[in-house]
Amino acid sequence: MKLVVGLGNPGDRYAVTRHNVGFRVVDHLAESRGIDFKQGRCGGRLGVGWLRTPEGEPFEAALLEPHTFMNRSGDAVVAAVRELEIGDPARDLIVVFDDVDLPFGRLRVRPKGGPGGQKGLAHVIARLAEIGIEAAPRLRFGIGRPGPRQETTDYVLEPFSLAEEKELPGLIRLACEAVEMTLGDGVVSAMNRFNRDPTMEDSSGRP
Repeated sequence: MKLVVGLGNPGDRYAVTRHNVGFRVVDHLAESRGIDFKQGRCGGRLGVGWLRTPEGEPFEAALLEPHTFMNRSGDAVVAAVRELEIGDPARDLIVVFDDVDLPFGRLRVRPKGGPGGQKGLAHVIARLAEIGIEAAPRLRFGIGRPGPRQETTDYVLEPFSLAEEKELPGLIRLACEAVEMTLGDGVVSAMNRFNRDPTMEDSSGRP
């Protein structure tokens, strides 16, 4: 069993904010793969179904959206890891979240590391460490930095701009591909495919 965790905040107030892009990626995975959620399981919305490798091979996976609010996300993640008996989180887990240190739309797959200021990921890392899990693979989804006079907290809790919303569907689909490749083919394959800077590629898509 694999586990995909999208980080965000529950409720309509936060649904379209930058901080909830992790939820939106998981929502798209669920819709595209026909996975239904059940509310209240493992402290959030949990659905179990089948994802696919880039080669089309199916694998079983659970999708989790913690409803413990961002800063307590780790509670739901630990509950899911235990209930679903995730055997090797370094290979079978991925956490998707927003990152202000990446330009809007950039993706970055990492096998482990620090939270980089993302409080939801910080809580996930801390809670997993309590049960002996040191590696928490993640997909960082760039949302860009706030302006010089804007607080980061205010920025991440605002909706995307109209121009950004127009681009989001394609970017979210790409993020879903990154999730499936990470879990299906491994972190290294996904890093090689999705961590490239598009400004370094020519018009043919070659680096």
